[in-house]
Amino acid sequence: MEEAVTATVRSANRARPSRLALFLAFLVPVTLMATSCAADDPLAQQAAAGDGKNYIAGDGSVTEYAASERGEPVEVAGTLFDGTSVSSADWDDQVTVLNFWYASCAPCRQEAPDLVALHEEYAPQGAVFYGVNIRDEQATAEAFERSFGIPYESFDDTDGGVLLDMTQYVPPQAVPTTIVLDREGRVAARILGLADRSTLDALISDVL
Repeated sequence: MEEAVTATVRSANRARPSRLALFLAFLVPVTLMATSCAADDPLAQQAAAGDGKNYIAGDGSVTEYAASERGEPVEVAGTLFDGTSVSSADWDDQVTVLNFWYASCAPCRQEAPDLVALHEEYAPQGAVFYGVNIRDEQATAEAFERSFGIPYESFDDTDGGVLLDMTQYVPPQAVPTTIVLDREGRVAARILGLADRSTLDALISDVL
């Protein structure tokens, strides 16, 4: 059977490129590109390692790094909705939690009370929380914050500046995403999707 299929494909190739050949011509570069991206992405490397550090919590994949495995400090700069300019240089020697969100995102609404509770628990211990709103106008974002009692400020990132700074760790369509930075400004953990409270609690506690 395999010989007959091979003979048919070869015969078709003499006249014109077969659908299979065209498909393979498309597939191989895409596969190589994906492999290259994975090779360059430390998060993808860790997920492929199968060492138990990448696991599923709720509907969000979670990646945690040991201190010896963290990369360089991230460099982030942007403007909060209140007009304050903030950069990662302001977070020296502080554990920082960045939550990427927008108001109509259902998982963002679901996780908001847990983020508020974790902020109340860990802010006195030296953890700093910031939202990064990637879509909303100020009035919409502030209405969300009032509704859920969000006590920390959010970046107005409708221009994508902070998202671009963090693009190595935050896929543009993966919202919500929550990042925990250590005291040196390095990515210590990441949750893609809904942040399960107990999981994020453990991640922040470990970094502190």
